[in-house]
Amino acid sequence: MFNKFKYFFFVTIIILFLFLTSRYYFSDTNKKKSYRSLNNINERIDKYAEKIPVLEDDTKDIIEYVEQSNNKNKKKFNFWKLLESNE
Repeated sequence: MFNKFKYFFFVTIIILFLFLTSRYYFSDTNKKKSYRSLNNINERIDKYAEKIPVLEDDTKDIIEYVEQSNNKNKKKFNFWKLLESNE
């Protein structure tokens, strides 16, 4: 008898929780608050972006390209053959 009452109590609590959270989540006041907070965040990002300094580009001619040599003595490895020859 006690177990049935306990399960009934648990199920009632879970259903009540789901009902109240969904009621709050889909309410108009929550939608208004979330929309306002998103607008507020966008305004803050725009204000902060205006204050960010723009750095001068100092990366010209920093990459040096090296020509590959045509060394024919180089051993070619094949991935699958390396796995097969594992002893």
